[in-house]
Amino acid sequence: MIVLGLLSSYGLMVYNNPVPIDSPSFIPVVKRRMVALIAMIIAVICQSLATVAFQSVTNNRVITPSLLGFEALYSTIHTSAMFFFGAGIFISFTGTGPFLIQVAVMVLMCLILYGWLLSGKYGNLQLMLLVGIIIGTGLRSLSTFMRKLLEPSEFDILQAKLFGSVNNADPEYFPIAITLVVITAILLLANSKNLNVMSLGKDIATSLGVNHKFHVIYTLVLVSILMSISTALIGPLTFFGFLVATLSYILVPTFDHRYIFPMALASGFLILTGAYFVMYHVFNAQGVVSVIIEIVGGVTFLVLILRKKAL
Repeated sequence: MIVLGLLSSYGLMVYNNPVPIDSPSFIPVVKRRMVALIAMIIAVICQSLATVAFQSVTNNRVITPSLLGFEALYSTIHTSAMFFFGAGIFISFTGTGPFLIQVAVMVLMCLILYGWLLSGKYGNLQLMLLVGIIIGTGLRSLSTFMRKLLEPSEFDILQAKLFGSVNNADPEYFPIAITLVVITAILLLANSKNLNVMSLGKDIATSLGVNHKFHVIYTLVLVSILMSISTALIGPLTFFGFLVATLSYILVPTFDHRYIFPMALASGFLILTGAYFVMYHVFNAQGVVSVIIEIVGGVTFLVLILRKKAL
């Protein structure tokens, strides 16, 4: 998978380059494509690790971190900027500052959600997920209402931003995003043994000496950071992480996260780079990659739901 992913990456950078290789403009074109490739790698690390870890602490393989409302909050932030300030301010809503604001708002919302719903006397994961779904539904309804009141030209500009795409990534964000992702990923990988126990359920984990409540909150904070960075960088990818995690469980017949995590990274890297290469250079359909991934992931989700007895 890693070899195929590297071949797809090489193809994305040099294949079908409109500039001859001996031209001075060849390298700038490759560098521009490298920006998209770096964005893919960041998205793969964030989505794959976050989804696997989230499913382990919730002890459920058919839910994703998207249930906590990251995509809905991302949509509401951008829709509100367009609705209240207009297209001019919306287009200029770029740079390190706005990126950090988006990440901080998403992480803060999740911390409030975790702190309130997991630290109380009756706190539990099921209640947290239910509240997350309700908040996400409310935010989606609010952003949909605001979008209906926009001018057609403003709606078109906003809609292009709300589709998950590596072309949305700004290389100015990379130093901060990469630093946060590397630190968070290392912390998550270092916690693999605890996640092995957490995936057995609260009662078994507690009986084996693991502080279940602490590790749930700790893992969910790391998950929220990864999901916030991915969403703020390239936009919503609702079912990509679910597709990668499901494929990893099939390919790695073990509950050991020291093997599941690397497989999730390798399969996610291949899926994303391979999908972009095929859609860009075979079907010449640059704008539908995320749509295709979401459709495949959604179908996989429905198949697993319908085969619930096999989970």
